[in-house]
Amino acid sequence: MGPFESKGLTTYSLLFALLIMSTEIPHIRPETPLLDSIESPADLRALDEAQLPELAQQLREFLLYSVGKTGGHFGAGLGVVELTVALHYVYKTPEDRLVWDVGHQTYPHKILTQRREMMQTIRQLDGLAGFPKRGESEYDTFGVGHSSTSVSALAGMAVGSEMASSDRKMAAVIGDGAMTAGMAFEALNHIAHMGSDVLVVLNDNNMSISRNVGGLATYFSKIWASKLYTEFREGSKRVLSKIPQAWELARKTEEHVKGMVSPGTLFEELGFYYIGPIDGHDLPRLVHDLSNLRALKGPKLLHVITQKGRGFEPAEADPVGYHALNKIEPKAPAAAVPSAAGKSKKLKYQTVFGHWLCQQAEQSPQLAAITPAMCEGSGMVEFAERFPDQFHDVAIAEQHAVTFAAGLACEGQKPVVAIYSTFLQRAYDQLVHDVALQNLDVTFAIDRAGVVGEDGPTHAGSFDLSFLRCIPNMVIAAPSDEFECQQLLSACYQHPGPSAVRYPRGTGPGASLDQDKSLPEIGRAVTVKEGKGVAILNFGALLDRALVAGTQLNASVVDMRWVKPIDEALVAELANQHHLIVTLEDNVVAGGAGSAVVEFCQAQGLFVNVLQLGLPDKFQDHGKRDQLLEQAGLSAAAITEAINQRLAKIGQQSAV
Repeated sequence: MGPFESKGLTTYSLLFALLIMSTEIPHIRPETPLLDSIESPADLRALDEAQLPELAQQLREFLLYSVGKTGGHFGAGLGVVELTVALHYVYKTPEDRLVWDVGHQTYPHKILTQRREMMQTIRQLDGLAGFPKRGESEYDTFGVGHSSTSVSALAGMAVGSEMASSDRKMAAVIGDGAMTAGMAFEALNHIAHMGSDVLVVLNDNNMSISRNVGGLATYFSKIWASKLYTEFREGSKRVLSKIPQAWELARKTEEHVKGMVSPGTLFEELGFYYIGPIDGHDLPRLVHDLSNLRALKGPKLLHVITQKGRGFEPAEADPVGYHALNKIEPKAPAAAVPSAAGKSKKLKYQTVFGHWLCQQAEQSPQLAAITPAMCEGSGMVEFAERFPDQFHDVAIAEQHAVTFAAGLACEGQKPVVAIYSTFLQRAYDQLVHDVALQNLDVTFAIDRAGVVGEDGPTHAGSFDLSFLRCIPNMVIAAPSDEFECQQLLSACYQHPGPSAVRYPRGTGPGASLDQDKSLPEIGRAVTVKEGKGVAILNFGALLDRALVAGTQLNASVVDMRWVKPIDEALVAELANQHHLIVTLEDNVVAGGAGSAVVEFCQAQGLFVNVLQLGLPDKFQDHGKRDQLLEQAGLSAAAITEAINQRLAKIGQQSAV
């Protein structure tokens, strides 16, 4: 048996295996006849079990091809190909419920559930979502984007099914990273208390829970998952339960034997019947164990060990770097490559934050940087390497991250919490109760604010200005470019209280970081263009669009910088000198920065027309950032048109 055959590859797959184990992703669609015959999981279940390894290989080949064509999440899906095939083979989906956590890993699931030929639209406007979405398919039982929600959803589904007198089976797949969140353990505890007939599959692709994967563990796992053992165990329980002391002795003996060779004692103590760890790429083993566990009543947990990026060598070596891919374009001829001479490289906002963080730590040994498992995405890799004693990755535990920062501030330290806007929502109570109420010195660097794009509504940072602005003691900044981002971060860091700087995903407009380093005054805006009649008050990353509209309308344009406190003196001056004030923000209009302007004008009795432009009162689907801003009426042309329409309504004209 050759090296490829040992991984379950057939002669048919050998040539393609040689390709995918290299560093190239194919541009030509691979031949996948067996996969092409699968229109639904029902077709999958009609296959002979011996055909499943070939199906899994073709599924992996197609996944490599489709993600290379579209971009998207990559490594996690490669790691769960065999697990996905086995789950749909054993569980009678969609009648049986299959719940996925996070969603990064669900591309193989989508391919097998009637969406194979639509994969080239994934994460594109009007195409497939990059995550499970209930409205997209009956096989997507629960919409998800944030982690650690699957077990709670599974618990609710189990109770709902019981109330409906249904005997459907249910399983959830949760990663070892997602298992670090307290919510997951709250759900496990509740499921065990109820005795729900569900399976939780712990997909361990980082060995962060256990490294104990040896021959003895594998041997005992086979025994514990066998029908003979489970029937013997249940029979013994019925007999010995009549003698409490004997049953307790037998239970503890079993627990201690398992504890010597597996990490499952914790789950057994919670009340789950634990199996594992097993090889998550061993299809026959997965099918065998899942079949037995599906027939077993009560709460069960199957611990599988998988390799993120399985089957693609670069992703196996660098699972973080290959977590997601951009669309792979064919290499252009050398002569066709345009020269980059004279062009300044635009920096990502996360890179600006990472540089600022390192510079600040050089001057401030009290700085403590905190991230809830987003070190790379938040631009903190260099800081973690240079200042390891000041770096704290608390795993996927946003609530803990915020209260942990509050505790640091109580001891005179200067915590900076780097967190995505969408994930800060999960720690709102801690932000209010533990930080703001106590007026503690915590700085929040809020990444991915506003329209995020292809990841869709689960990851959109559309609400942070609204939910932050109503909290007493908060200072909130919204920079318009890279330089302003680092300067506002410094100003907020020096502020002795809770503060937040929110900035978008991706690159800025290309502002130089080598400018006057004097700190901006909190609550002081900057007029960037003088005009007449109309004043456009821009909050954040849409300043370039505001300037285009302002130029066309001969309007005044102000970079507001601060959402709380706003520059009240300047707003009052503009209200007295202009007949229309326009507020512009990359946040929902409801309760956002524009609302702060309206509230101030009303409180001061300033009678001026105000047009609030921002994101709509709806969850926008996925698409490119510019496409979604266009839909929201926030392109330069749409802003100009909206202002002209308002001027017509109030009987005014632009000053052009």
